[in-house]
Amino acid sequence: MCVTKIPRFAFEKFPEADSTLTTQMKSVGETMAIGRTFKESFQKALRGLEVGAFGFGGDNKDRWGTDEQPDEDEIRSFLARPNPDRVWYLRYAMKAGMSIDEIHELTHIDPWFLDQLKQIVELEDELRAVGSLERMSPELMKQAKQYGFSDRQLAHFLESDDLEVRQWRKSHGIVATFKAVDTCAAEFEAYTPYYYSTYEDEDETPPKPEGKKRIMILGGGPNRIGQGIEFDYCCCHASFALRELGIESVMVNSNPETVSTDYDTSDLLFFEPLTTEDVLNIFDRVQPDGVIVQFGGQTPLNLARGLATAGVPIIGTSVDTIEAAEDREKFQQLLKDLGLAQPANAIARNMDEARLAAKQVGFPALVRPSFVLGGRAMEICYDKAQFERFVAEAFIVAEGQPVLIDRFLEDAIEVDVDALSDGENVVVMGIMEHIEEAGVHSGDSACVIPPYSLPQPVIQEIREATWAMAKRMRVVGLMNVQFAVKNEDGKLNVYVIEVNPRASRTVPFVAKATGVPVAKLAAKVMTGCTLNELGVDREPLPRHVSIKESVFPFRKFAGVDIALGPEMRSTGEVMGISERFSIAFAKAQLAAGVVLPKSGNIFISLNSRHKAGLPDICKPLHEMGYHLLATPGTAQCIQQLGLPVTVVKKIAEGSPNLIDYLKSDEVALIINTPSGKGARTDEGKIRAAAVQNGVPCITTMAAAMAAVKAMEALRTEELTVQSLQDRFAAVEG
Repeated sequence: MCVTKIPRFAFEKFPEADSTLTTQMKSVGETMAIGRTFKESFQKALRGLEVGAFGFGGDNKDRWGTDEQPDEDEIRSFLARPNPDRVWYLRYAMKAGMSIDEIHELTHIDPWFLDQLKQIVELEDELRAVGSLERMSPELMKQAKQYGFSDRQLAHFLESDDLEVRQWRKSHGIVATFKAVDTCAAEFEAYTPYYYSTYEDEDETPPKPEGKKRIMILGGGPNRIGQGIEFDYCCCHASFALRELGIESVMVNSNPETVSTDYDTSDLLFFEPLTTEDVLNIFDRVQPDGVIVQFGGQTPLNLARGLATAGVPIIGTSVDTIEAAEDREKFQQLLKDLGLAQPANAIARNMDEARLAAKQVGFPALVRPSFVLGGRAMEICYDKAQFERFVAEAFIVAEGQPVLIDRFLEDAIEVDVDALSDGENVVVMGIMEHIEEAGVHSGDSACVIPPYSLPQPVIQEIREATWAMAKRMRVVGLMNVQFAVKNEDGKLNVYVIEVNPRASRTVPFVAKATGVPVAKLAAKVMTGCTLNELGVDREPLPRHVSIKESVFPFRKFAGVDIALGPEMRSTGEVMGISERFSIAFAKAQLAAGVVLPKSGNIFISLNSRHKAGLPDICKPLHEMGYHLLATPGTAQCIQQLGLPVTVVKKIAEGSPNLIDYLKSDEVALIINTPSGKGARTDEGKIRAAAVQNGVPCITTMAAAMAAVKAMEALRTEELTVQSLQDRFAAVEG
């Protein structure tokens, strides 16, 4: 066998970053594939990356033979510079007639690998020459599958579709067989082997145990921004839950970094890409009684409809409900029936519809593609020019799906809710108030359990709205709801932003904050257990404060503006726990690598909208003995408060400016709320310089106020440590 690992990059999240690959790691995840040959495992790994490619070319991402076909200069440029897209240009070079020696000279890739890739391209040319499924021979089809070609690629070459190719090869007996990886090195019988697909004659998967149910769990694939280890946590707990119920668990995933791909996590592990074809191949072989798609993030959800159409039994919330939550018209009607409010919104399938929607919704407008995770291509537009640019980008990312346009609620408080439902009863498992105001993606915003500023009547209204939606949608398993609370004419109004009837990235945080194994309970509910049977009859109310803070990769991408927005950019998260909000926040910052200073200079530069909050920040900082630095506009406001401040020139005004202070190591903390984003803006340069000089930089008012409270608390209280086990034992006692 041969194993291929390929890194997953996220440069689309950081368009200003240099994508050249160097000795510094820039990938955010990886995928792995196993095959009988390098050619097979390489093509499987490429489709496991989940970047829209289904192998080494010959799919919707393939530019060869289109109007966008790269010329020789572009090909040579991409080959000469190590970058995430170079792998596709190796094929373009071969298609353009470049020799292996020429490619080797530009890339220094070992000629053996180049020769293997050349063989894939040569077989591709042979398949294209066949031209149609009717003229295909079984021998050539089997060779193509042994080379790792997917049904999607073959359909592209043969002017057919995936399903027809699948039916044709199955009718000719060309089906995937599965080989075992012996985890005991043949010293004795292996009880924990794992499996990979290939196209040979002998299959090594075990028969289904008599009288025992078997359930398949679809994992999340490679870690990436928006979908990472939090979903693997859910998949693992689902497997543990099935074991407790005496059900055989079958895990499907392609990520070698995860616990779900440890061979002893599940009863059966298949190291395969998460595509409809690969999952159906496994389904045909192991015949599970049900498949769980709720726990792996957007990846398995995107497969749900295709799997259900093929006859795969999806357990838990129905596929129709999952799709209805994404369908803007259906969801709008549901909220109307329940009497729940949502921001003005519209849906657009082309630019003309988008322009009409902008007139209806008004500015500022939030633009986002549907069926994506992590806020990909999501932007807040304040005028027509911004709207035109960002909507065009959203349509490209949406890949044929509609673009959603919402009225953006400025200065609103966002709230996340995770709930558990068995189809009849609903229990809220956690209500999280975001510390950053609306406009920062929920995956990037710090959040707190329990809510720290919302009044009880508002929290109760949020609870009741969650119950009503879960019951109406007949959710079975987990559901996440995002609300916005906005002060309008002295009244706090609650708006529903979106509902996701699946596991969310906050599930591990809620579980650790409350001591309740949320994902494990959800898996048991999906197998048919009721909440009453599981003893889940009331909302867990923690006696301590838990704060989740995000971790960002900005140090890896020199010059990138770190201002947060609606597109998620964090690669991980940490958590702080205490009896007090301020100390919990301080712990979370420390865990995220942000050391709040005990003395020194603090630079403050706020946009005009936030200057009203200066007294809440500057007065406590001055009283604690910090020295304030500020740009001219902010400094004038601070002086009007009667506080001393040193005026620092803007970068364009010459020296000494903040960059000079940073280079001299004379700044301990930066508080800068953006009025504009981008590495080329004055403030963008400040924020990028802060990262490169290792100085903490806070970019939202809410986080700044929380940080000031934490700095005050750290002067009067020592940080204490307590294990989760001891903490929850004390709560239960």
